[in-house]
Amino acid sequence: MNPKISDFGMAKLFGKDEHEANTDRIVGTYGYVPPEYVRKGVYSMKYDVYSFGVLLLQIISGKRNSCYYGTHETLTLLEYAYEKWTVGEGMDFIDPSLDDSSSSCKFITCLQVALLCVQENPVDRPTMLEVYSMLKNDIGAISTPKWPAFSTQIDEKVTGRSTSEQGSCSVYDSSISQISGR
Repeated sequence: MNPKISDFGMAKLFGKDEHEANTDRIVGTYGYVPPEYVRKGVYSMKYDVYSFGVLLLQIISGKRNSCYYGTHETLTLLEYAYEKWTVGEGMDFIDPSLDDSSSSCKFITCLQVALLCVQENPVDRPTMLEVYSMLKNDIGAISTPKWPAFSTQIDEKVTGRSTSEQGSCSVYDSSISQISGR
C-alpha cells in the first residue's frame, strides 16, 4: 500500500479559469486515475478528488485497491465499499483495528464521502472544499453516492453485457501507456 501522493497534484496544472484540459500522454498511478482520464485523456479539477477518494477507502478499510473482494471475490475495492454501504454494513468494510465504538459514525461518514469522491461522472464528485466540509461535519446532509467508477455494474447497465461476457475479468483492463491524449 504505497500510493504515489505526487499524482494528486494534477489540479495544479490549471489556470484560474480552466475547468478541464487534455494531456499529451496519460500519467498517474494505476488505480488512482479517474475514468475520464483513462478513457479520453481529459483531466479536470476533480482528478485529485477521485484519487483522494480511493486513498480514503484504502485508509479506512486497510485493503488494497488492486485486489478483489466480496463473497465470490469479484468486486473491486470501490464496488465492495459501495455494496457494504448500500446494505447498511459499512462498519464491516472498516478496518477492525480502527474501530472504536465512539467513532463508528465518523467512519461511516468517511466511507460515504469517499464513495462520493469516486463517482463515474466528475460532475457528481464534490470539490475538495466540500470534502473538507463534509468530513468536518460543517455540512448537514451528505448526498447519496451512485455506483462508483470502473464498476462492472455500470458496464452491464450501459452495454447490457457483463464484463465476463466481453472476455475480460478485470475492471481495470485499460492500458494506460497506450492511450495518447488529444
